[in-house]
Amino acid sequence: MPFFNYAAKEINLKLVYYGPGLSGKTECAQWIHRKTDPSRRGALLRLNTDSERTLFFDFMPLTLGTLGGLRVRLHVYTVPGQIHYAATRKLVMRSADGVVFVADSQAMRMDANCESLDNLHRDVAEHRLDLGDAYVIQYNKRDTPDALPLAELRAALNPAGWPEFETVATRGEGVFDVLRAVTRLALAQLQTPQAAGQ
Repeated sequence: MPFFNYAAKEINLKLVYYGPGLSGKTECAQWIHRKTDPSRRGALLRLNTDSERTLFFDFMPLTLGTLGGLRVRLHVYTVPGQIHYAATRKLVMRSADGVVFVADSQAMRMDANCESLDNLHRDVAEHRLDLGDAYVIQYNKRDTPDALPLAELRAALNPAGWPEFETVATRGEGVFDVLRAVTRLALAQLQTPQAAGQ
């Protein structure tokens, strides 16, 4: 659930970008950071290996407008996709309010996408996260020569019918559409009876 800081007059939402290794999660975070007004963002903190793959996580705070007199702050995280960082992913997923699943559109990455999606479902269940409908799927790398047709990706990765977007993160195409969508969905959870009692 979102964290309400009434002393600071803030609502804090934790959004997590999840997906297989090298699917474009960090690229999304970098694009959002570069293109956001510096007065509305904090530093992009990155902990990586020498090969530039995310080792622990990327983190970036963003400030949006106000809702009900409270300033809305986003805490955007990416998690490492590599299998051996499962414990790190579980740690970062704690208290998530919304999730973007970043799928790699390349045909050769379909098995990695499916495995990562299974891991996401396990992590959500293990933390007993009540995300409601605050999921978005992002089909990244749509510009690659071997990108699978959208219908094939949808059939394999989106049986729940989450909001979905085609993106090219290296050029920023669709990146902010995804961020806006998951933010709206996370904020919509505030309208539920459970959230109203916070």
